[in-house]
Amino acid sequence: MLISNAYAQAADASQTVAGNGLMNFLPLIAMFAVLYFIMIRPQMKRAKEHKTMVDALGKGDEVITGGGIAGKVTEVGDNFVQVEIAANIVVAVQKQTITAVLPKGTLKTL
Repeated sequence: MLISNAYAQAADASQTVAGNGLMNFLPLIAMFAVLYFIMIRPQMKRAKEHKTMVDALGKGDEVITGGGIAGKVTEVGDNFVQVEIAANIVVAVQKQTITAVLPKGTLKTL
């Protein structure tokens, strides 16, 4: 025979996948932690603040809806709020579409 057989060398125990299992997943864990603190946690905080604002809505509050309509709350239900947008014009909007509660007297300055 002119060509001799080539055999693979045995791997070191320190270079096996089982030995570096945690080190292989460390970048993935670090990326998840960064994403959690940059994206997920602030979104959860905003959602919690919006829920407390919607739960605290009461008659007489001046609000802005998601569509940009400003008005005064005349009646609060379980899922809907009656908002007076002009004299004797009342519309029903979902509570979740309320984006901001304005300070008292803001509507008179508009």
